Amino acid sequence: MDMITALDSNRARAHCALFLVLTLPCVALTLPWTPAAGGPLAPAEHANLLDRLPQSWRDDHGQILRVPSLQGRRVFVTMAYTSCHLICPMTMQRLIDIQRDLDARGTNAEFLIVSYDPNNDDPVAWRRYRVSHGLFRDNWHFLSGTRSDTERLARLLNFEFWRDGDHVMHDFRIVALGSDGAWRGAIDSAHRDWQALL
Repeated sequence: MDMITALDSNRARAHCALFLVLTLPCVALTLPWTPAAGGPLAPAEHANLLDRLPQSWRDDHGQILRVPSLQGRRVFVTMAYTSCHLICPMTMQRLIDIQRDLDARGTNAEFLIVSYDPNNDDPVAWRRYRVSHGLFRDNWHFLSGTRSDTERLARLLNFEFWRDGDHVMHDFRIVALGSDGAWRGAIDSAHRDWQALL
């Protein structure tokens, strides 16, 4: 293979990879959501779901947030990572919409944004993310945990994700938990009506 053919081949591979990175999340938004391995939670598993989540996470202030401290409050959980420029900004916008509607109703809730990429999303990275997106509400918690706790939360709440080099491939998804810690529903590409979960 001569040098020009090798360069063309490498350029084609790079274009193919870029196409996949940019289009797969968009395609995922148009397809019905497929639950994580093990299938959706059975009705009995919906009760006290908050108690079954990993219990300690580090927030963007470097403090430990203990999940049991949220008992008695409504909670919206999503996953994101600070270097995401496609799905995560859409998720943040939907959380802003939910916050606005809750405020209009005089209803309080906690928002947990858990990192898909805890090795890179330390408190400094999350704090920079919070500031750059203007997300200053103190009921919004930007969290990182261990890799095993991250994977456990994702399994329990059916967040599917996988790595593609430096990128984390994932879908749009927000889970709503009631003040009793039980599952209330999910907002995703197949279920977009969040007002029913307020």
